[in-house]
Amino acid sequence: MAVLNKIRQRSVFLIIIIALALFSFVLADVIRNGGFSSQKDQNTIATINGEEVSREDFARQVESYQRNMGSNASTTQAVSQVWDQTLRETILKEEMEKLGIRAGKAQIREVMRAQMGNNPAFRNEAGVFDENRVREYIASIRSTQPEAYQQWLQMESSMGDMARQNMYFSMVTAGIGATITEAEQAHRFGNNSVDLRFVQLPYSSVSDDEVDVSKDEIRDYIKKNSAQFESEASRNIRYVYFEEEASDEDVKEAEEALTSLLENRVEYNAVTSSNDTLPGFNSTNDYEDFVEGNSDLPYEDRFVFKNQLPSEFADDLFNLEEGQTFGPYQHNGYFKISKLVETKQIPDSIKASHILVAYQGQQFAPDVTRSKADAESLADSLAGVLKGNKDKFAELAAEFSSDRSNNQDGGDLGFFRPGDMVAEFDNFVLENNQGDIDVVETDFGYHVIHIEEQSEREKAVKIATIARELEPSERSINNLFNETTKFEIAAGEGDFAEVAKKGDYNVRTVNNVKALEENIPGVGNQRRIVQWAFEDDASVGDIRRFDIPSGYVVAQITAKNEKGLMTAENASSKVIPILTKQKKAEILKGKINSQDLQEIASANNTMVQTANAVNLSSPTLPGAGREPEVVGSVFGLEPGSISKPIAGEKGVYVVELESKNEAPEMNSYRGIAEQETQSRRQNASERLFEALRKKADIEDNRARFY
Repeated sequence: MAVLNKIRQRSVFLIIIIALALFSFVLADVIRNGGFSSQKDQNTIATINGEEVSREDFARQVESYQRNMGSNASTTQAVSQVWDQTLRETILKEEMEKLGIRAGKAQIREVMRAQMGNNPAFRNEAGVFDENRVREYIASIRSTQPEAYQQWLQMESSMGDMARQNMYFSMVTAGIGATITEAEQAHRFGNNSVDLRFVQLPYSSVSDDEVDVSKDEIRDYIKKNSAQFESEASRNIRYVYFEEEASDEDVKEAEEALTSLLENRVEYNAVTSSNDTLPGFNSTNDYEDFVEGNSDLPYEDRFVFKNQLPSEFADDLFNLEEGQTFGPYQHNGYFKISKLVETKQIPDSIKASHILVAYQGQQFAPDVTRSKADAESLADSLAGVLKGNKDKFAELAAEFSSDRSNNQDGGDLGFFRPGDMVAEFDNFVLENNQGDIDVVETDFGYHVIHIEEQSEREKAVKIATIARELEPSERSINNLFNETTKFEIAAGEGDFAEVAKKGDYNVRTVNNVKALEENIPGVGNQRRIVQWAFEDDASVGDIRRFDIPSGYVVAQITAKNEKGLMTAENASSKVIPILTKQKKAEILKGKINSQDLQEIASANNTMVQTANAVNLSSPTLPGAGREPEVVGSVFGLEPGSISKPIAGEKGVYVVELESKNEAPEMNSYRGIAEQETQSRRQNASERLFEALRKKADIEDNRARFY
């Protein structure tokens, strides 16, 4: 009782303690997740110049894009496409609102004509785009197809935006052009030239060992050229890939299972309560049934030539006697045993035409109403006419053939190889001769076939193959899981690289992975790994195992590079060659102690070279390649003068200008001015948008959601 009284007396104190504990728990979660999360944070995919992009709307557009593209686009690719479109529309819309640009009916009509003019449904009898057809279509779907009508309204709004954009870009490009003076300068730039003599001291003549670039020098260069080294946030990771593959035991078992099919075997028949003797691959005559019942690959009932066989086994397979087997052998992830079934002389290329007579009930010919008997009768009748007059083939194909892909081309199928057609069609063109016409029935209907051309006949073989796929057994999969888990634990407790080295595992390094990337070189599309590396609570040194379709990946984060200037380590591959070249240039300049080209050449074990008619539009020196810095400097010299040492792309140069060749004046530079104007207007809209994008205030949160 005394204890209860004390609790009652201190109840306020206890409530305060509990409240503080709960608050600290919530605060810790907030800190761990990067701050207080609002409803806006959860529902906003991005903010562009203060305008929020709704997560729901964005997701709907991504889903729509993926539906349209099918398997051709991953989620990340769809997100990227929708983002580019959203960014463009939002930025341009803001600019057009500032300028007060509005699209009238005439402008929208032009966009409509451009987008819908090729649709036959909106053309009149003369083949001309007809707006009345569009109005009829809109009226129809408005009353009968509400969903289609909503899509139309969205499309109409989109056409209005496009019309405004066209007006905006037209206004911009109208202000872009070249004056006559600029045209004259362009003419001289491309046609004035110089003749010169030069000595080149190549950078390669200075050993890399003579030059040392420090990290401080790299950092200093980055600061001075910061615009070139702005980078997005990125992560460096390394990983070990554990691939699911068949073990030696699995391979041996597959081989044993395959070879056991060669000879006859006895199996108990529960229906007859007796033993049945089943034929083996060596004795069977029904190859299709045997292969379909015992192989992981289907039976191929076709003849092939030697060059169509696997190259490493072509000689062995092609030279078998009928009934003889070859194998077991490994090919494309399978153990195989092959048997030569038949040999035949056939053409390796055939040209034919056909008239396809389809009948009612066939899925690919829903509009056909004739019966199967009527189709057969019509095909026989057509064949009879054509055997008497082959010249009518094209006319009859256009009138009667259900094959819309070529009926207007006389039923021409072009050249094809054995096996390209269905079996019945294939057999006819291979077993008959050039010029033959007859009727063949297939699942597509009745074909009236005309064999137009055949190449010379040569040996071909029909081969039956039984195969067992080389795939990991459940035992091997379990062993791989245990192996991966052991490595993950050991790497977490020790040094990742050392543990991998002890286990003889290959460590792969991937640097500068961006937040919205999905590809990890070596294992392909692994978006989940990238997302993990960018999680707020992920730290350098963290390790995680990922299940992937072909096995496992154990990855470790080795660096977190925040947005801003690149570090010296990340920029070194770009900066070191630049600074090395600069230091070598100074060393080479120190070796030049004369104004005489021949003396410079002799002292440095090189020679004096000449270059004629060199211009600024193509600043190339013989034997040295493009050297714009050098050629540009020479144009500033007077004839007969010698330059100071010039650091170029490939080395240090000393140049003597022999003469300048002025381009003749033109009567009019208007043509060049027009060319320059067109050149400047090309891609103006893209350059303008890129400038607006760089200026825009963009908060991109896509990586949180995708």
